[in-house]
Amino acid sequence: MNMHTTAVMAPPAPKGLNEMQLPIVMMRDILLKTIFRKNLDLVSEIAGAICLPIPVTQDLVDLARSQKLLEATGTMSATSGNEMGYQLTDMGKARALDALSQSEYFGAMPVPLEVYREQVKRQSIRNIQITRDQLTNAMGHLVLPGSLLDHLGPAVSAGRSILMYGPPGNGKSSISNGIRDALGDHVFVPRAIEYAGQVITVYDPIVHNAIEEAPDEPTQLRRKKRFDTRYVKCERPTVITGGELSLDMLDLVYNPTARTYQAPLQLKSTGGIFIVDDLGRQAEPPQALINRWIVPLEEGKDILGLQSGEKFEVPFDTLVIFSTNFHPNEIFDQAALRRIFFKIKIDGPSQENFLKIFALVARKKGMPLDENALVHLLNVKYPTINNIYANYQPIFLIDQMISICEFEGIPYQMSPELIDRAWANMFVKNEEIVK
Repeated sequence: MNMHTTAVMAPPAPKGLNEMQLPIVMMRDILLKTIFRKNLDLVSEIAGAICLPIPVTQDLVDLARSQKLLEATGTMSATSGNEMGYQLTDMGKARALDALSQSEYFGAMPVPLEVYREQVKRQSIRNIQITRDQLTNAMGHLVLPGSLLDHLGPAVSAGRSILMYGPPGNGKSSISNGIRDALGDHVFVPRAIEYAGQVITVYDPIVHNAIEEAPDEPTQLRRKKRFDTRYVKCERPTVITGGELSLDMLDLVYNPTARTYQAPLQLKSTGGIFIVDDLGRQAEPPQALINRWIVPLEEGKDILGLQSGEKFEVPFDTLVIFSTNFHPNEIFDQAALRRIFFKIKIDGPSQENFLKIFALVARKKGMPLDENALVHLLNVKYPTINNIYANYQPIFLIDQMISICEFEGIPYQMSPELIDRAWANMFVKNEEIVK
């Protein structure tokens, strides 16, 4: 997809230990723990494991050697360009075990929170400008009233918060996904960040969709990576939560065994979209959920807490989309509503759009249209529900008729009688069940 925005600026790889802005002891210990846990002996392998350039890794190895924690094995490895091998000394093993007892974290060197903050600015969701064409293309499979895109476009481009409300079954979730598809570019997600000597893992393959980098040409074997490999290049993330969302899911997750933290959902969604689907179905009242978001939404920063009770600020750079089947006035007070920037009603389709959707679905599923059946549907069935159309109904009715045809062993067809049978499954009659 052609992006109108310039490509996101990649985080530059550190050139020396002094650029790392991490405590030297922490870096040395992560090096020792990684060598110990992964049983590595070549600087090129160690560099890959801790995600640092080879020269910076070599500086760290030299530091550990000067402290008698590492020693050269004295053997050159023929398979890897005559590289010198290294191994932990007894002191080094003892130090690695001691460090592991304090924190199990090893592998990619974390990015200091302050350094990450700069990258967040470079790839902010608020830098994105979405054109009408991009939004239309991303929503191409949906039949939407033109006025809806008039409201959605500016809301997405503002990168603020959006509340979509309206009756169920009209594609609020599909529209949220369409917005995500329209973004189209990429961001750099840190594998882990560091604050006050604590490691917080951020990159999560369940949330983040990594973009495979094309391998370098064999002739350029020694070509450097074009960015700091402590980050993973990903599509802009999308986190979707529904009725299961609770307030504690927005806090740092501490793992007492590994003594490390995992970033909460909203930090993982930095630079992307956080969708709260079905607002009002959570155990927490909607007002409480919104109150938790108010400061981050207004100030672009969130407050998280460590086990020690210390609170600290992290960037909050996320397009938050709330989606609900309730009227906003039922679930929020006016102060909360004022703070949600864009409120967009997603209504059911008009009769004309309903027929468009019906015809599209029928064509896609190989179901021939029948005028008598459609007249029966519009003039007999819909008046019984006050002519309220919903986007999910064409698919539901056509799927039902297909199932009936397959069961009866007849070619796909629609008729007033088949419409009646399909309709009966769409609504449950109100009746007393004798227990």
